[in-house]
Amino acid sequence: MCALKSNCWLFAGPTLVGVNGLAETAGVKLLAPVKRGDVERLALTRCPGVMAIADGQFHQCLSVGHAEIRFAISSGWQVWGLSSMGAIRACEMRHLGMRGYGKVYESFCRDENFRDDEVAMVHSPEPPYFPFSEPLIHIRLWLQELVKTGVINGSQKGKVIKHLTGIWFGERTLSLVRELLLNEVPKQAKELDRSRQNFDRFRAKSHDLTAFLNQKPWSR
Repeated sequence: MCALKSNCWLFAGPTLVGVNGLAETAGVKLLAPVKRGDVERLALTRCPGVMAIADGQFHQCLSVGHAEIRFAISSGWQVWGLSSMGAIRACEMRHLGMRGYGKVYESFCRDENFRDDEVAMVHSPEPPYFPFSEPLIHIRLWLQELVKTGVINGSQKGKVIKHLTGIWFGERTLSLVRELLLNEVPKQAKELDRSRQNFDRFRAKSHDLTAFLNQKPWSR
């Protein structure tokens, strides 16, 4: 006999870098970033429980489908989405039984013009899925902080964002952002580097996943 909510299966990869141990502490069973067919396969081979989608694959294969998520929900699964691909699907399917969590999810629901590639990144294909680029949503938060502290102004922030939205997401790195910023404020190198040293505070995707694993909303 299966007990609903007795466990949680989590599809995650680069968003887990640095907090892998937290998933184990939370009693979550880890799976690779989700791709087309993975949700249906899990729903068919396990008793209904909880599955959470954080990271997903989409560039090298088909992304997780809406139909398979609906199948899992109709089969008795509690399906959550957050942080990255999961936040996108949860926003799209919030009226179809999928549950969303976190600030990234809220950003997609709040702004219909919020683009999918805001959370996209390039990472290594195998565990620990080390990231090679930085999601635009994180960069935006950093730039907002730089405006708030007077390192750059709103116009300079806009120019950098315009450049970044016009290029492939895999090219968005902190080194590139630093170069773009120095073109605008060449005398602020020290301030930029000082702020960048603590960039983890802007990684909203990881913060959402950390909070999700700590709070365990699926068990309430």
